[in-house]
Amino acid sequence: MNAAIHTFDGEMGVMYNPDKISQDYQERENSVFATLKDDLRAALQRDPAAVSPLQVILFYPGFHAIVLHRLAHRLHEKGLFWLPHFISWFSRFLTGVEIHPGARIGKGFFIDHGMGVVIGETTRIGTNVTLYQGAVLGGIGRNRGKRHPDIADRVMIGAGAKVLGPVEVGEGSKVGAGAVLLQSIPPGSTAVGVPAEVVRRATASGGEDYKNG
Repeated sequence: MNAAIHTFDGEMGVMYNPDKISQDYQERENSVFATLKDDLRAALQRDPAAVSPLQVILFYPGFHAIVLHRLAHRLHEKGLFWLPHFISWFSRFLTGVEIHPGARIGKGFFIDHGMGVVIGETTRIGTNVTLYQGAVLGGIGRNRGKRHPDIADRVMIGAGAKVLGPVEVGEGSKVGAGAVLLQSIPPGSTAVGVPAEVVRRATASGGEDYKNG
């Protein structure tokens, strides 16, 4: 088996390839403006309080943070150092959201409320992901290699949740508010608690399996 593919559950046969995030990310970054349009659309679709694009553009710190990050990341990818980090610092000052310029974030990204969100340098995020206030995608240890999470498509990270270390959160999963996730979870899972445990997961037949039900 390819070392890049991890089997989360042999019974379910669910597999997740983390390299897919990098491949999809490169395709999605072809147009910054198209990606920002997807980010704007995500805010309008996922926040019932959003009534117009202008409202989001003017008053949503989560949207401001992702706009500034996409600029900082582009400069970071070109090998610049000081300017991307200055933009990241300014974004944190302006929005309360801290995103390292090296973090890779797919389109349709939405940060609701925003304050206290932290996204580390080696984080990779797929498409249509939602983070709520206080969510942290952080690292553990002091090594300079891969030390932050991989977040697949359509994942929701709840308010105050912490996802720590080079773990993988499978497609369509949810991490509950206040949870501390320290291990990988398969697609379609819901993880809650400290430390977080999977309490619900998708089955091969398309149904759901509850841990205590």
